[in-house]
Amino acid sequence: MNLPYRIDLLVRLGEYILSGEEPWRQAKAKAGYENGWFVPEFVDLATSNIARSFLQKETIQKWTETYQLQTLNLKPQTIGIVMAGNIPLVGFHDFLCVFISGHKANIKLSTKDKVLIKHLTEKLAEWDAEINNLFQFSEMLKGCDAYIATGSNNSSRYFDYYFGKYPHIIRRNRTSIAILTGEETKEELEKLADDVHLYFGLGCRNVTKIYVPKEYDFIPLLEAFKKYNWQADHHKYKNNYDYNLALHILNKKYYMTNESILLIEDPAFFSPISQLNYEFYADKDKLMENLAENADLQCIVGEGFIPFGKSQSPAIHDYADGVDTLQFLCDL
Repeated sequence: MNLPYRIDLLVRLGEYILSGEEPWRQAKAKAGYENGWFVPEFVDLATSNIARSFLQKETIQKWTETYQLQTLNLKPQTIGIVMAGNIPLVGFHDFLCVFISGHKANIKLSTKDKVLIKHLTEKLAEWDAEINNLFQFSEMLKGCDAYIATGSNNSSRYFDYYFGKYPHIIRRNRTSIAILTGEETKEELEKLADDVHLYFGLGCRNVTKIYVPKEYDFIPLLEAFKKYNWQADHHKYKNNYDYNLALHILNKKYYMTNESILLIEDPAFFSPISQLNYEFYADKDKLMENLAENADLQCIVGEGFIPFGKSQSPAIHDYADGVDTLQFLCDL
């Protein structure tokens, strides 16, 4: 498959994702049935974002032009991909990078997201059977030329052990933060609610901690976040909320809530589901010095950073952990 043909197939795949055809609706419903966190609103959002941000012809052409990809990859390598499953189709960008670079992929799917990638691969194979020679799915990844693995800090140690002698990208736990000035409008706070609540906060681009100036008024923020009060009716989310609330009550820890999220003063970047940590700051420049090159940060939201409401809308060239996946594949 030459590059223009691969691009055409990807564009057709984007059109299929947005089409609402019955097989695709069934696949999305099955994904939600197998993973209770994959509610229809979030599956639709994740998949439509991929179609609109990644699978447009002009977008792909501009993206690939910067890498001077060869029209035909005469020495394709086999890339082992270990995919995460925290949010719907979270591993699609790796899938995309391997396909557009002309390599082959051997994929280990997450048990939390087994349906969507496999369905889209089968749809591509319906249009061109050669896809079956380019993608395969395995429980054990052996004999690959390079590896891309995404997981927790714990699993990354195993990835280092097994894949360390091969060219590799290994991703660990990351999260995102927001820096507030106290001058945010109601609309900006409602967009921040998206950064916090989309996908129930399970993504590495979800904001799990905010920095606020001293004497910050939390009432407008809690009011703006009420747009996601419906999550308190979701049994998995509600179980987390009740558990964390009980812990704070038992430990006599000060908390604020709007009935669907807990605000806790805590220096940790990572917060449990249903909780948003906060910390006060006095000097923004000093804060930025402290945050510089922190390995736990995926992105920062706020004035001068990623706009409010956009953390979960990455562009095609926004690479996880800041590691250029396509360049890695081109250099093999």
